Amino acid sequence: MLAERKDKKRFVKEKFSAVVRRYDLVNTITSFGIDHLWRQRAARELYHYQGPILDLCAGTLPLALELVRQRPREVIAVDFCYEMLAYGKARLKTDSQEDLILSVCGDGERLPLEDECVWGATVAFGIRNLSRPDKGLSEMHRVLKPRGKVVILEFSRPKGLFRGLYRFYLSHILPKVAGIISGDEEAYRYLASSIWAFPEPTRFAFMMEEVGFKEVSHRPLTMGIVTIYTGIK
Repeated sequence: MLAERKDKKRFVKEKFSAVVRRYDLVNTITSFGIDHLWRQRAARELYHYQGPILDLCAGTLPLALELVRQRPREVIAVDFCYEMLAYGKARLKTDSQEDLILSVCGDGERLPLEDECVWGATVAFGIRNLSRPDKGLSEMHRVLKPRGKVVILEFSRPKGLFRGLYRFYLSHILPKVAGIISGDEEAYRYLASSIWAFPEPTRFAFMMEEVGFKEVSHRPLTMGIVTIYTGIK
């Protein structure tokens, strides 16, 4: 089991490092531009919370930037892939909010942060990439201040007739299109398999409660393609 976790961590890091320059473009094209709206919804959940805010699995910083655009405050952006953070930070050089985003290269399962140091915590499409999602949840709970809020945006599986069509798109169309754009089809085949392997929303909400989150809720977006989860420490 330990070897499998290390293998997944190494694989994910290598793949994200390889596709970093095309990563955001692929996300926009394969989601038909809706990914920006999903992040706006997630950021609005923390509008009334002062900084600092943790953005875990921050990647090229799209959610961190959305957080500071909606309300200027400090955001600590953590990702274990240095290349993703560096690329995202470089693109922010002309943004007036750049100084509010602190990029930290670190492991989401062992956050380099003190206990109870942030008012909010977010993850957008990254919790399923951790080798131990439960450990990532536990770490977010640890660093949140009492009554702090966690907001998790993650892919899910729609129900009904749309479910089969969506699975076909994930398995056959998305990897081909993303592979042409990024040059790495394997990375996006992993994406499809990781979405289908991720727990159902009710199960993941229960995992949040198991690490101590209260008032846990989840609601689907875009016919269930994505689910937004929230909880309070």
